[in-house]
Amino acid sequence: MLSNHFKIAWRSIAKQKMFSAIKIGGFSLGIAACLLIALYIGQELSYDHNNPNADRICRAIIDWGKPNTKNSYFPAPFADALRKDLPEVEKAGRFLDEELFGAGHGQVRTSDKQENTYEEGVLFADQDLLDILQIPFVYGDPAHALSEPNTIVITKRKADKYFPHQNPIGKTLIINDDVSKPYQIGGVVQDLPATSHLQFDFLRTLKGIELWPGEQTYWLANNYQTYVLLRPGTDMAKFQSKVSALKDKYLLASAEKSGDKAIIDIVKKVSLSVQPLKDIHLRSDGINDGLGHGDIRLVWLFGAIASFILIIAGINFINLSTARSANRAKEVGLRKAVGSDRVSLIRQFLSESLLFSFLSLVLGLALAWILLPYFNTLSGKSLSIPWATWWFVPTLLLSATVIGILAGLYPSFYLSSFQPIHALKGKISQGHKPTRMRSALVVFQFTTSVALIIGTFIIYRQMRYILDKKVGFDKEHVVLIQGTNTLGNRIPAFKNALLQVSGVKSASVSDYLPVSGTKRNDNLFSIEGRSQIDGRVSGQLWAVDHDYVKTLSMNIVQGRDFSIDMRTDSQAVIINQTMAKQLNLKDPIGKRITNNGATWTVIGVVEDFHFESLRQTIRPLCLIIDNSPSIISVKASTANMHDLIGSITTVWKDFAPHQPIRYTFLDQRFARMYTDVQRTGQIFTSFAVLAIIVACLGLLGLSAFMAEQRTKEIGVRKVLGASISNLLILLSKDFLKLVILAIIIATPLAWYAMDRWLENFAFHIDIEWWVFILAGFIAVVIALLTVSYQSLRAALVNPVQSLKSE
Repeated sequence: MLSNHFKIAWRSIAKQKMFSAIKIGGFSLGIAACLLIALYIGQELSYDHNNPNADRICRAIIDWGKPNTKNSYFPAPFADALRKDLPEVEKAGRFLDEELFGAGHGQVRTSDKQENTYEEGVLFADQDLLDILQIPFVYGDPAHALSEPNTIVITKRKADKYFPHQNPIGKTLIINDDVSKPYQIGGVVQDLPATSHLQFDFLRTLKGIELWPGEQTYWLANNYQTYVLLRPGTDMAKFQSKVSALKDKYLLASAEKSGDKAIIDIVKKVSLSVQPLKDIHLRSDGINDGLGHGDIRLVWLFGAIASFILIIAGINFINLSTARSANRAKEVGLRKAVGSDRVSLIRQFLSESLLFSFLSLVLGLALAWILLPYFNTLSGKSLSIPWATWWFVPTLLLSATVIGILAGLYPSFYLSSFQPIHALKGKISQGHKPTRMRSALVVFQFTTSVALIIGTFIIYRQMRYILDKKVGFDKEHVVLIQGTNTLGNRIPAFKNALLQVSGVKSASVSDYLPVSGTKRNDNLFSIEGRSQIDGRVSGQLWAVDHDYVKTLSMNIVQGRDFSIDMRTDSQAVIINQTMAKQLNLKDPIGKRITNNGATWTVIGVVEDFHFESLRQTIRPLCLIIDNSPSIISVKASTANMHDLIGSITTVWKDFAPHQPIRYTFLDQRFARMYTDVQRTGQIFTSFAVLAIIVACLGLLGLSAFMAEQRTKEIGVRKVLGASISNLLILLSKDFLKLVILAIIIATPLAWYAMDRWLENFAFHIDIEWWVFILAGFIAVVIALLTVSYQSLRAALVNPVQSLKSE
């Protein structure tokens, strides 16, 4: 019986080629979209699940009580306090990514080589963190790999790179050409999976490390990220409250001991908490930790989009099946007349639906495989279809079965409900008239499509706003030469040599730049003698040289720039407008401001410039003359960057023959800050186009069927004098009414969703009315083109051909 059902279903598909192609094509696009996004969501949700103790690991979070001040950086002794005061803590480990101490990246070589290699993922950690992470070891003793000073753990890929076909335990690496402190390899670990939120290749020990004398017992500096392994059975809510109580015992007590009222007031606003390991990747929005993250909101958004596309494809199936009810009515009537019951008919129509679903599954898999490289580029992932996993094929088959049944239920019950006498007499002939159900489904399709079009426009406009906005400095034609700290005391000579290169306008030495991934700090400032009266202002303190403002084309709005001819400028400071405002300095020139015992005289005020993402407001900032040697910015006076880079490379080789030059461009680094926004826009655009295509497939099928059903009516109208334009309007108006209704519904929904999204940016566009008009116009044009194609074909048919069967 079942084979007979599928045989009849196959004949029905073969007989109705166009409608079958639309059904299968729409379904396959929906399945491909769902599969690709399911791979993306699966990877995003799997972060850090590979750790066997993942449910017992968390990290400490500190909230300073102001916007954008939540982070994961704690004082050095905090981990010891956790171990000592809280019995729930089995282990507490730290890592350090402080660039001031050479963490994050570095030049690496073996002790027997002269050539350096630039490496990312160079961190400091203590032995406890290694125990918490539970990374499998290839070589070495996991219990003691970082327990001694000047030891290092490296990943297998780096072991293979520097010590091919060897066990590197006991061998040494030189980092940043510091031959006085070689690192002995204490362990080799497996390469970290892509689904680990913490990525590194070199893990240097914190044993014996102090950023400054006494730093390991100092409670008022925050540089270390702290992770905790809890004992089995720990109540997380109770543990959270105990961690919070440590603020008063240690942080507030240390602030009160300092006697500084401003620091005491700041610490009183602080709150401490912990974040589960599995939440770090997707639920760290607003937490500053220097790590790359996903966003749980994007996961749900992309999942919803994929689901909508699949639903739209299902709607096409339902609409076309019910619209062609008249064509199947006599079949149903005849089957019932010869003894078929309703259950048998339902089985027959469900068999057709399942066959559609499985054919769509095969085509959808092929499309997903073809589109996967493009999707990886969009999402920034390296996803692959898990053909070999035991669950993949069964899951697909089960999904196809469920989709086929769900999509076929309504048409099956609808078609099997026809009364045989009415069906055989031809009384069921109203398939061309739009039912409420069918109209509602078409409206749903286009509501989703229009909302996606509006979202795409707004995301694109916000992206252009970010990249084109005047940010207070000139990011064009600035080359960033990185790793210059390895030149040591030859940096001034290197800078002077660069200034002799044709095409170089100016150059500046500073690791502090207005793009992410460069140095940052946090300090407290006050007017000299007024810290206890006015309180302190939190802000950045950037070490720059005399040419910094000139090289980045910043604007001094009061006072003057630094001058190399003014010796007193070593004790001078330039502040931004926000710092002047928050310190209540209406006439700041000549005023003296203090920070942590140091005092400077204000000689200038620089116009506010954006040094963080436009998601954040501009914070107070001070520029001082000091050493910060890892990056040299070169302002070009020529558009011929290729020749300029060649000349700069020649100079570099004279100074560092054993170290390849590393450079990038300031405008590229700026654009990279918004990669996530660009990706969101590209994915939105791609799926908006896909949703429109699927919706239009359904509209094409419906319009073709309506035109087919009204062939004779069209012939009569043409004989009676109807023009082609009259016929186009006749055949299109019902569909256009539905599309316009969809636009009306989609507009407020899209406005609300995009308004919420723009709230993530401190600086953003306004949502303007014309965006909705344009999106609606595009939807109407697309719908008209889709419907008009079939309408025009029907209108151009010779009426003799239309009426000859009468």
